[in-house]
Amino acid sequence: MKVKHIVLSIMTTMTMIQAINIGDTLPSITLEKKNGGNNAEQAWHSKSLKGKVHVVLYMDPDKREEAMPFLNILNAKHFDEKKYSTVAIVNLAATWMPNGILEAMLSKKEVELNNTEFIFDKTKYLIEKWKLKDDASNVLICDKEGKLLYKKSGKLFNKDINKIMDIIKKHM
Repeated sequence: MKVKHIVLSIMTTMTMIQAINIGDTLPSITLEKKNGGNNAEQAWHSKSLKGKVHVVLYMDPDKREEAMPFLNILNAKHFDEKKYSTVAIVNLAATWMPNGILEAMLSKKEVELNNTEFIFDKTKYLIEKWKLKDDASNVLICDKEGKLLYKKSGKLFNKDINKIMDIIKKHM
């Protein structure tokens, strides 16, 4: 039993070491074909997260109530599209809903939202590559060089939203 506890402790430490921290550049990834892409089934590259401030929402569709109010607040701000963008990455593997229905529903939502691109992760690829929390909403903010400025998993509270807005304004 003691050995099992030690092994678990080492594994937890290794995961924390590999986690992406504030100030790190997000590891380069590509979502394409069987692991995802955009709603036109084209590849999406994390290299596109450069040149302006990006809010990246990685969300489980079943937990969208954690993310959608925040996404609507961002939409209402009408930030300068040359300096800011939102990327909503949907963890399709985390839900019971059929991918086709979700993709169609979110494609309609993408039209309603200002400066927001929806991307689909069909295999939980980013859970592994970016060490994000599964079955949750994850919010990441990256600066113009792609460095991580903010990271939070779970429900956002008013203090979180205020902090995010301050970070966006400061780095635009």
